[in-house]
Amino acid sequence: MRTRLRRLVVAAAALFTAAASLPAAAAGDPGRRENPSHGGLSATIRYTEYGIPHILADDYAGLGFGEGWAQAADQVCTLADGFVTLRGERSRHFGADAAPDGSLSSARTNLSSDLFFRGVRESRTVEKLLAEPAPVGPSREVRDMMRGWAAGYNAWLRQNRITDPTCGGADWVRPVTALDVAVRGYAIVMISGQGRFADTITAAQPPTAATPAAPAVDAGAVARAARELYAAGNADMGSNAVAFHGDTTANGRGLLLGNPHYPWQGGRRFWQSQQTIPGELNMAGGSLLGLPAVSIGYNAHVAWSHTVATGVPANIHQLALDPADPTVYLVDGERERMTRRTVTVPVRDGAPVTRTQWWTRYGPVVTSLPGTPLPWTTTTAYALHDPNARNVRFLDTGLGFGRARSTDGIADALARHQGLPWVNTVAADSSGHTLLTQSQVLPRITDELAERCSTELGRTTYPASGMAVLDGSRGDCALGRDPDAVHPGIFGPARMPTLKDAPYAENSNGPAWLSNADRPVTDYERIFGTVGVQPSMRTRGALEDVSAMAERGGLTVRDLQEQQFANRVPAAGLTVGGLVRACAALPDSTAAGSDGEPVDVGGACGVLAAWDRTMDTDSRGALLFDRFWRKLLQSVPAEQLWKVPYSAADPVRTPHTLNTDAPGVATALADAVTELRAADIPLDAELGENQFVVRNGQRIPVHGGADTLGVWNMIQAPWDAAGGGYPEVVHGSSHIQAVGWNGGPCPVARTLLTYSQSSNPASPHHSDQTRLFSDEKWVTARFCEKDILSSPELRVVRVAEHR
Repeated sequence: MRTRLRRLVVAAAALFTAAASLPAAAAGDPGRRENPSHGGLSATIRYTEYGIPHILADDYAGLGFGEGWAQAADQVCTLADGFVTLRGERSRHFGADAAPDGSLSSARTNLSSDLFFRGVRESRTVEKLLAEPAPVGPSREVRDMMRGWAAGYNAWLRQNRITDPTCGGADWVRPVTALDVAVRGYAIVMISGQGRFADTITAAQPPTAATPAAPAVDAGAVARAARELYAAGNADMGSNAVAFHGDTTANGRGLLLGNPHYPWQGGRRFWQSQQTIPGELNMAGGSLLGLPAVSIGYNAHVAWSHTVATGVPANIHQLALDPADPTVYLVDGERERMTRRTVTVPVRDGAPVTRTQWWTRYGPVVTSLPGTPLPWTTTTAYALHDPNARNVRFLDTGLGFGRARSTDGIADALARHQGLPWVNTVAADSSGHTLLTQSQVLPRITDELAERCSTELGRTTYPASGMAVLDGSRGDCALGRDPDAVHPGIFGPARMPTLKDAPYAENSNGPAWLSNADRPVTDYERIFGTVGVQPSMRTRGALEDVSAMAERGGLTVRDLQEQQFANRVPAAGLTVGGLVRACAALPDSTAAGSDGEPVDVGGACGVLAAWDRTMDTDSRGALLFDRFWRKLLQSVPAEQLWKVPYSAADPVRTPHTLNTDAPGVATALADAVTELRAADIPLDAELGENQFVVRNGQRIPVHGGADTLGVWNMIQAPWDAAGGGYPEVVHGSSHIQAVGWNGGPCPVARTLLTYSQSSNPASPHHSDQTRLFSDEKWVTARFCEKDILSSPELRVVRVAEHR
């Protein structure tokens, strides 16, 4: 009786607050879901601490409605900006030469972005895919969620005034359609395929008589470009995740720590919510902005996270052209004419721009890997094949995770929908099981096919990078079909690298090979990744940490929290001792900088010796080592860096012992000292004084470190000496979750959204979780009804269409 009375009092207080503060939304008892919209869509949103919404609806359309409404309330300007991108109208509103935020493609200018997305729209590519029956097309539930999301976003726009100065009063903030939502999901799916080639897709043009003769293609340069392009974790996305088996935990149930590294600004941010349809669906976690389903999350039975995978999600087909017409290519001696897509883009303060794109049976013609030419000549052209250009299954895969009751259920959802484009999946469940699988949509290029059909260029690129260049003139080089694949040209579920029920399963953007150092996974094609190749420093550090945790046993959610914020620097453990000794041995404590001038580095010796070898905000010496390490990697070849070289037989512990005799070591230290002194930064400055973000005029210190240092809690920011160091984080730890179970109906979850829920500086949730992150504190998740209704900050809002 006391519990019921408390719930009624809390709900009544919350409803009074909601009705007073949000007159545009109808309010009601969270236990009742009568439809105030007289037949339209509606949802109940229960807000708890840090502005986290718990969305309750009768059906999937209503759930999407609540999600669209709540996302608009927090992120309307970021969302609206993205929809301008997807409509191909950035040049019209912001100018052709300005740069988009990079969240939906890698286009470097608004004009290139507009040409790319207008091409998608005018070809009706997404509409054709939506018309396909499931599982190739979306399920009815996902269609309803997309329709509901658009309606919820539009209802928020109609019923509220925008207070974010970024877009308040802007004419480019407009209502959206379910198709806009679908195109947003499609763009995210293609971000590592056609989206990375947007500039060259929109610029490629056939040669003319005036076109200069092209130099020979440099196979080595193309291979290096492809390797760099798909080196997971070195761009604006990466991640760590680990699942622990019940044999390693205190209560025999699984544990999951997810730590995705994503942009801190722009449209590829996560946003937190819980989504509930009573008796049908109940999951919580992070959604990518503009999408209606949770991407990384948990429910009462299972938790999952993703890491950017090493699989190469696109390939090249080298075309043999008709010498009389460079827009005609030959397949088995038969002529095929390229398809022209002529696109016109309106431009602010200028004439519209019209360009033609050229498409083949394989995909669009491209004239470069980013930064490396692939010239279109009178005899040869190159077409990009991206199997995710047929993928609108991403949301159904995520929805399948939300319905799963075990890691087997996660695997079943992946096999049924086959919709993940560029990520691994790591999962743990309440029964103690673990799963890691690289179930991503990849071109069906087996090693046998690559051996049989690679061109001369491909014989270099495929072994070196996983990027295949196949002979497009031969019909027998088609990609074929696996019997369990949802459509031709991709691998089926049985071919995916998978590790089940290992004591731990971990990924830090390395290949599936080292998911567990004691149970290597080796049976996969080269396109999925390498085997036996030296892992990254972050993978090494992660494996050291999690293997020790598993061996120690008795693990709880608290151990996951401690791992997330340990901020240990694996590179320092391998180098600082030797570096300090070498530093102390320098004559007169001086070393020559890269300009040849002597630099007094004596003070650096003592700072590094006293450093705690972490990237905590109060760590002194962390900034000095960070700057030294970056310069060292740039100046000393990898093969000269270590005295003990890498061995595939001992991949976690080798290489080691810094080669302090390499001349670049002392030079890198001298240059780091010079750099900090020139910026008037003390060598022993605390990291948090020089790695921070500014929110509403106030500095918030940020801990964590760069990928190359091997820090689990990865944080990346551009160096700005004049601005004080690293004054704005661009990407890194984002939606963090540590999840376990205690045998009851409620998961034990701690979460953190590092950059907070809202991009609106006027919102109370613009920086609240960022401050938590700075202080290494967590949000205790409220998943069960009793926990939601007992929140001291409960605010209940009934949202509905009012036309």
